[in-house]
Amino acid sequence: MSQLNFMMITASPDVASFIEQHGVARIFMDQEVLGKAERQGHLDTHKAAHSLGEIAAVAAVLEHAELMVRLNPLHASTRREVDAAIEHGAQRLMLPMFSSRVEVGQFLDMVNGRVPVTFLAETAASLVRLPDWLGLLTPGVDEVHIGLNDLSLGMGLGFLFEPMAARLLDPAAAQLNQAGVAWGVGGVARVGQGELPAETVLGEHVRLGSQWIILSRAFHAGAATSAGLLEALDFPAEIAKLRQAEAHWRSADESSLLENQRQLAECAYRLGSRGAT
Repeated sequence: MSQLNFMMITASPDVASFIEQHGVARIFMDQEVLGKAERQGHLDTHKAAHSLGEIAAVAAVLEHAELMVRLNPLHASTRREVDAAIEHGAQRLMLPMFSSRVEVGQFLDMVNGRVPVTFLAETAASLVRLPDWLGLLTPGVDEVHIGLNDLSLGMGLGFLFEPMAARLLDPAAAQLNQAGVAWGVGGVARVGQGELPAETVLGEHVRLGSQWIILSRAFHAGAATSAGLLEALDFPAEIAKLRQAEAHWRSADESSLLENQRQLAECAYRLGSRGAT
């Protein structure tokens, strides 16, 4: 299997141009604001909407990385948002917070094949109903990303990796892999940093067959310029560390991967229970 693909959120043409030269395959821009602050206001997640001008500016500098734009959940102005994002350079669109086959079909109709779509499965309903809506996607074109922040919040959990700890993603992973639909899940910090070790998270990606992962804010420290990025971390070296950890797991046997899953679960449940009453 090919290597994991990295994506990263940025509105900076400078940063986008730099990171695409150092192993980032997809630039992620974000226009989602509807309901997001209410759901994630207490979390260190991206909440500022990127403007159409910012999207166009990033699109203008990219040479080979794909530009993906996350829109708002389906609402009265979705068709206008779809058209505007594509007109300003979006090469892929992401739909968040959907829950049914009807919503998937409606969004695909609006996009009408102009660009590929990534469906952000971040509600329990979207995962339970995956077998119902998966057939609407075009394998090799459309993709799925499982969003752990809202999924864990919706389940009343204390730590975003608890669904992965419980192996709740295993059935979805098997269905997506069998259908030939590329998919990813969550994000990753730097190796040796974060409450849950990045190398442990990468082992689960390999075990499940995930193909995409987000370089989280904990990875890049929210740097807004390439100079700031280099000041905050040695970006190429940190990417190389992720690759080394991934390569370790790709050469590991099934028992080692399952032991890594057990360790992930132990850590995730411990972290999740800290906020339990």
